Amino acid sequence: FAMGAFNIDNQETLVAILRAAKKLKAPVLIEITEGEVGALGADNIRDMVDNYKLEHGVEVYINLDHSPSVESAIIGIEAGFEFIHIDISQGNHKATDKQIIEATKQVVEYAKFTGALVESESHYFAGGSNVHTEVIDYAEIKKSFSTPEGVSKFVKATGVDTYAVAIGNLHGSYPVPKILDLNLLHKIREKVDCYLSLHGGSGTASHFFEEACRIGVSKININTDIRIAYRKTLEKVLREHPEEVAIMKINQEVYDAVQAVVESKLHMFNSSGKSLV
Repeated sequence: FAMGAFNIDNQETLVAILRAAKKLKAPVLIEITEGEVGALGADNIRDMVDNYKLEHGVEVYINLDHSPSVESAIIGIEAGFEFIHIDISQGNHKATDKQIIEATKQVVEYAKFTGALVESESHYFAGGSNVHTEVIDYAEIKKSFSTPEGVSKFVKATGVDTYAVAIGNLHGSYPVPKILDLNLLHKIREKVDCYLSLHGGSGTASHFFEEACRIGVSKININTDIRIAYRKTLEKVLREHPEEVAIMKINQEVYDAVQAVVESKLHMFNSSGKSLV
């Protein structure tokens, strides 16, 4: 099975995710980017997740997603986040292999102080966490696919716990479903012993997730699908209650919509019933 890693940018989304985790007895990762850390505060996020963890009785951890610098990764480590994704190419798309490796090694070393697991990749990962209208240019995307040799070399050079593979997965939602190269995933899995993750899971057919879990992916990121459900449902509720200004009185439908998305993903990831608590 794979752990679902779900991005949040507000309290409502967090609660909906944890409700789904409790209902299905599934472990989950709450993902926060540098932008959310800037808006909410790393320590505040840590406290909020811990409080709801106790309230709901769920197995939940925090991942700093796509941290673009060593400095920002350290903020997550010092706040007690259990997972740290260092992605130097996110902040500098033209970063050299040497720059990416050296920065990643620094974070791996620093994370030893708390035991946080470190995730990374060796090059820029395409797409963005929003709704795309353009078609997927697979001829271009394949140029940045992971290779078994490249993954093995990077893992040995950096000592990361998790490698984020690029096999057709893209950040964001597109007008056509994403197609994952599962044969390539097999070859990568056979080459390395570290954990493997899939970013850009939104808009991917369930059979790809199910097979990826069987092959050995242990973490799958979901963001845009949640944001779409939240935004569309909130707009619907506001249209239906134009005079209401106390939004908390009418947003139960928003919670339910986000929770439904999370539950569907957890079923795909085969993580229902896998919680340790």
